[in-house]
Amino acid sequence: MLGKYAIIKNQKYNNKIEIDYNKLTGFKLNPQNKIPYEGIMVNQVVLINQTFIEKILKKKIKRKLDQYLNLIIATLDETGENEGEALRHALNDLSRYRDIVEYKYQKYLDQKYISLLLQKIALLEYELKQKLIYGVEEKTMSGGRSR
Repeated sequence: MLGKYAIIKNQKYNNKIEIDYNKLTGFKLNPQNKIPYEGIMVNQVVLINQTFIEKILKKKIKRKLDQYLNLIIATLDETGENEGEALRHALNDLSRYRDIVEYKYQKYLDQKYISLLLQKIALLEYELKQKLIYGVEEKTMSGGRSR
């Protein structure tokens, strides 16, 4: 019975459930919630259903792209001496995320969605590079001689 499970509380095993994750194929998630609560502690979740994997990944990707877009807007609005450093950090982080999308998510999502996503990431990278280049040029030109 694939996809169904039962968790049974057994005093013999001291409330620990051992699962061989090497035998399970699917998308692995680690919970990020650090709030203590009474109940079962989950260290890892393996999603097996392909449609559920796609829905979760698309939601996760949308949330991450929104974070990068907000980061880019914040760095574009920011003026100061740390502007170039913040832009470089955002650019490096975005290129790292592009690699994750290309190599980790490609086997779970269809190629059309991946190509569209990579185009969006390339557009965000282009905007960051343009701001980095023109921001440096504006600083060097304004730092020159005054009349």
